[in-house]
Amino acid sequence: MKVVTFGELMVRLQPYNYERFVQADHLEFSFGGGEANVAVSLANYGADAVFVTKLPAHAIGQAAVNSLRRYGVDTSKIVRGGSRVGIYYNEKGASQRGSVCIYDRAHSAIQESQPSDFDWDSIFEGVNWFHFTGITPALGPNLVEACEEACKAAKARGVKISCDLNYRGKLWTREQAREAMTRLCQYVDVCISNEEDAKDVFGIEAEATDIYAGELNHEGYKSVAKQLADKFGFEKVAITLRESHSAFDNGWSAMLYDVASGEYCFSKKYNLHIIDRVGGGDSFGGGLIYALLSGKSTQEAVEFAVAASALKHSIEGDYNMVTLPEVEKLAGGDGSGRIQR
Repeated sequence: MKVVTFGELMVRLQPYNYERFVQADHLEFSFGGGEANVAVSLANYGADAVFVTKLPAHAIGQAAVNSLRRYGVDTSKIVRGGSRVGIYYNEKGASQRGSVCIYDRAHSAIQESQPSDFDWDSIFEGVNWFHFTGITPALGPNLVEACEEACKAAKARGVKISCDLNYRGKLWTREQAREAMTRLCQYVDVCISNEEDAKDVFGIEAEATDIYAGELNHEGYKSVAKQLADKFGFEKVAITLRESHSAFDNGWSAMLYDVASGEYCFSKKYNLHIIDRVGGGDSFGGGLIYALLSGKSTQEAVEFAVAASALKHSIEGDYNMVTLPEVEKLAGGDGSGRIQR
């Protein structure tokens, strides 16, 4: 299986431990970004994962490329140019204090890229699947156009397309998101959303659900999935379900709706004690893509994706550094966390 993902790879700067920005005097340095995180997950499962972006030719840009090569991601389609790598600052939450993310992405290489930078016909040669998120078109009208050109080229080659709605209010307004994502979602086969994105982007809301009180209504989510599928003609809709009890403790599960069979499959729920939640949704997306390309059933696919994501919450950094056997073991019911000898 060969999968292409497209988006921004950023420098991640974070205070050590659980310090606040205002008290930190040194920061941890790593890399991350929604679609790059998905590519790393897929490469770790043995898939041929290709990440597409634009990065400067200088040393920081090269370090970003190397961070992906380390895990076996194909970086040969990355365009080099521009002058800066985008940055995001992450302050990890603890107990009742939520995490904080501050973006410094303006004028990054990908944000200033042009659609003509990307040769999609060449990029999609021999590819089975294309994945992007709502974060990439949020970077500007030029990226909306680039995403649409990518989707058109993928469709012309019979490549399946998935999109994680991933609304980011710090990057664009709900109105901008709705206009762009309505345009792009007509090409999408598999839509990934969560309890907030469907409402923020398309005004579709689960009834009788309070995400802040940790209360979820399964019937409400069935309705959200069906409304999304009916609106855009999706083949499948996945919705991740996070019950936030504190910054440390979440309930984590998901639902996968298969339109052709009419199945609504809910996964088991994991009670997470979180080490790092950034990239949790991306690890779900990577797991779902792998499971669907592997021919797993609807129930098996959602169980695999949720297990992969549950494991990611135990790992520092954006990337989900887990193996296929580890995910299969957890998805199969062994969540004991016992030492492996």
